[in-house]
Amino acid sequence: MAEYQDKDLQKFLKNVDEITNLIQDMNSDDPAVQQKAVLETEKRLLLMEEDSGEGEECRITSDKTLISPPEASMQNEDGINPEAFLASIEKDAKERAQRRMEHKVQADALRVKGNEAFSKGDYELAIQHYSEGLEKRKDMKVLYTNRAQAYSKLGDYQKVLADCDWALKCDETYTKAYFHMGKAHLALKNYDEARECYQRILEINPKLQAQVKEYTRQVNLQEKADLQEQEALKFLALGKNTAVTTKNLLETLSKPDQAPLFYAGGIEILTETMKQCTERTLFRTQGGFSIINDNEVLRRCLWATSKDAVEETVCVSVLKLWQAVCHENEENQRVLVMHPDQAGLLLSFLTSPALALRQQSLTLILQLAQTETGRDLIISHLDLARLFEALLLFLEFSDKKANTAMGLLTDLFLEERFQAWLQASLPDTLPMLTGVLRRDPMLTSTTAFCQCIGMMGNLSAKPATRRHMWAYEEFPDACLGLLVRCEDDLFRDVMYTLLGLFMNLCLQVPLVSEVWITEVSRKCLSLLNSQDGGILTRAAGVLSRTLPSSLKIIQEALRAGIVKKMIKFLKTGGQSASRHAVKILAVCTNSFHEAREEIMRLDKKFSVLVKVLNSKDEVLVGNAALCLGNCMEVPSAASSLLKTDLVPILLKLAGGDSQKTSVQLNAGIALGKLCTAEPRFATQLKEYHGIEILNSVMKYISDS
Repeated sequence: MAEYQDKDLQKFLKNVDEITNLIQDMNSDDPAVQQKAVLETEKRLLLMEEDSGEGEECRITSDKTLISPPEASMQNEDGINPEAFLASIEKDAKERAQRRMEHKVQADALRVKGNEAFSKGDYELAIQHYSEGLEKRKDMKVLYTNRAQAYSKLGDYQKVLADCDWALKCDETYTKAYFHMGKAHLALKNYDEARECYQRILEINPKLQAQVKEYTRQVNLQEKADLQEQEALKFLALGKNTAVTTKNLLETLSKPDQAPLFYAGGIEILTETMKQCTERTLFRTQGGFSIINDNEVLRRCLWATSKDAVEETVCVSVLKLWQAVCHENEENQRVLVMHPDQAGLLLSFLTSPALALRQQSLTLILQLAQTETGRDLIISHLDLARLFEALLLFLEFSDKKANTAMGLLTDLFLEERFQAWLQASLPDTLPMLTGVLRRDPMLTSTTAFCQCIGMMGNLSAKPATRRHMWAYEEFPDACLGLLVRCEDDLFRDVMYTLLGLFMNLCLQVPLVSEVWITEVSRKCLSLLNSQDGGILTRAAGVLSRTLPSSLKIIQEALRAGIVKKMIKFLKTGGQSASRHAVKILAVCTNSFHEAREEIMRLDKKFSVLVKVLNSKDEVLVGNAALCLGNCMEVPSAASSLLKTDLVPILLKLAGGDSQKTSVQLNAGIALGKLCTAEPRFATQLKEYHGIEILNSVMKYISDS
């Protein structure tokens, strides 16, 4: 027995590092891992303590569980029965694991109860449940952060910080703890510490960059507002003239039951004093927004449904004051927009019959949209459906007001959250957009009209949006109606932008209306006679997407000389024009023999198509190879290429590593047709070991 213990002790001493790992496993959430670790650890510790003679009782400090010495029936002549002793330890380890599992279940149940109380706004009860859960499991990190969130609701930020510290002791990479800690530091005006917390989140998980950027922006904004308020109060305490004037004017406006024009005059004077950030901040800190909003006379003027001249004057003065106090003061912007009454007033003014109110409210919203913070406020706190409709109504003007409104809408559209809202609201917004398309271009600003159509074009780039647009039949019909009404010379910009929308709409497969396709294609065929390169390119782009849907239109296009025009595009056009041209040629030659013959007549040695094969643009190359393969069905077409290096060119494409398999496939088909039409090419192919290459490529393509 002594020899056995000696060996076991030596083994333990040599592997002491393993004890640390086993103890860590004891804290695992996996019961199997816990049980195994507890059993192995206690085996080692108990054997070591028994050998060192530390008494008859042994306690494991991590759980204070008493392990009794083996009973007499388990002892052998040396005083110990190893098998019985280990069996007792194993039993104790299982009981410990079972208790830990029960505590975890109980703690989780208390977490759920805490969450329910939190959702109901009973934060004290939530804290109680979370605390009881922590008595069961002190290493349950989510209980700490949940309790921290409840403390935050009660404004007890020091306890928030303490709980977040404990959560991080459980898991130092727990980003949720850093988030709540950052919010607590922000509330305590510990701006540097708040930024450090958010930076730590980014270090742990770089994918949270957008969220961290927003958190940090909020810290910077609040710190800036805090500094502005300190400066403003300092000026007021020093008795600076403008500061005192601001305070006195606000006190004057607080007088009740004065005539509306009395308030309008005071507001105009106050607006003139808002020249510096200090005065704008004092307006807020001295209750300026509340004074305006709570004044009964002003409220009657602001909220009157049908305003007389005096009420309109009051409203205009208030709007100009808001513009002045929000200029370069993001905290004032936040206070204004987040107030439900004032946010609602802005939108009501935007659709007012009074032109002055519409213009001043548009100016104010445009001012807000110039900063990231302002755009975020608009998207988060204004009724976007009302705002969207109101801005579209400005298209009834043919001057700067329409341009301003559509410029604002375009700025908002650049924000992902606004795009997401617009896509989700398409059933409601499509009728509005359809109404825009039905407008007479002569009666609105061309710039504004194009901006709005361009926004629709960007929307239609998404497949889900296109499906919505096609499902609302009036929308594609309105697009076609505008296309027919527009004359190239008079509405060049409108036509150019509208064709971009059509290019995206025609990506819908299959196109559902043959009549619509026919009308659009005919209009675009006529536009191929334009002298404007941009119109030509986009008209060809639309045709490249409509022609595959109708053999009848392909025949009309051939009669209109489209092959000759596309060959010219390939000779002189840019990349976009060439892409559209070669696709049109591929579609035409795929369907009609006369198209193949015309290409050969216009380009006897296919020099244009062969040149395109050397392009780095895989879309161009793939369609050129397809078109060339189609043309090999024309008698004598293949023999006209005998003195060219077409075989190695096509073989290189077929055996290359193009990302688009259509390039390899079309090049392989073209080679096959070339060799079938002219056997001498087959001899060349063998010289280049082309058969083996093609077999390998075709097998790869079929497998993929």
